[in-house]
Amino acid sequence: MEKSVLFFDIDGTILSEITRTVPDSAVSAIREAQKNGHILFINTGRTISSIPSEVSRIGFDGYLCGCGTYLVYDGELMFSRSIPEQRGRDIIRKMAECDLYGVAEGVEDVYFPERITRFDNLEQSRRYFREKGMGIEQPLERGNFTYDKLFVYSDERSDMDAFLEFIKEDMEAIDRGENTYEVIQKGYSKATACDFVMKKFGIPKERAYVFGDSSNDLAMFMYADHAIAMGKHSKVLDPYTEYVTKTVEEDGLAYGLRHYGLI
Repeated sequence: MEKSVLFFDIDGTILSEITRTVPDSAVSAIREAQKNGHILFINTGRTISSIPSEVSRIGFDGYLCGCGTYLVYDGELMFSRSIPEQRGRDIIRKMAECDLYGVAEGVEDVYFPERITRFDNLEQSRRYFREKGMGIEQPLERGNFTYDKLFVYSDERSDMDAFLEFIKEDMEAIDRGENTYEVIQKGYSKATACDFVMKKFGIPKERAYVFGDSSNDLAMFMYADHAIAMGKHSKVLDPYTEYVTKTVEEDGLAYGLRHYGLI
């Protein structure tokens, strides 16, 4: 069996967004694929600080985080790129001017607005991270930190156009639906992370397999010949999807790996 490199999104792909657990079938399939000689990476929009313990304990070969801005293999840092500190502060100030709220995501922690906001989804996210002991130490507005990306919430009171104009030189926004945006560094993506890894190992691109479900997986779906969408997925992935497997709750990850003969 030829060695291939497998890239996995987290939420909705490995980790169920319904049960907040990783199915036993997925854990077994991942470990079997490793025994078969394949190299397995998490490829996520999450920064390294927010990788769930349910995922990290599985034992992936590496982690590609922050949409291609922090790359780790076998415990060694291969690449890291944070937003310059002053630029990061300017972006946060502009976000406030435009009546937007967001979460800054860094290597060490995640950073929430100091006060409760009008966005229920943001507050739900705040509660989720606080349960894990994160997002507590430094507030978004006053903290002394660097970060790699943002997740931004908007509504009819927000001036999203002005914000997008301000960041367009070095950042780009992925529309995540329901007036939310994943704001990432321009020139970096899940696809650049895949390409870095394939070149590092000298494995042809034709042996890259990507698994995902959401719009921030689009870049790696456009990159790979073998793009596997979960049973429940964003329709923006459809033009680039080679195969649709079952949902994560229906053992979709194991089902997809078997379909390709990887296990």
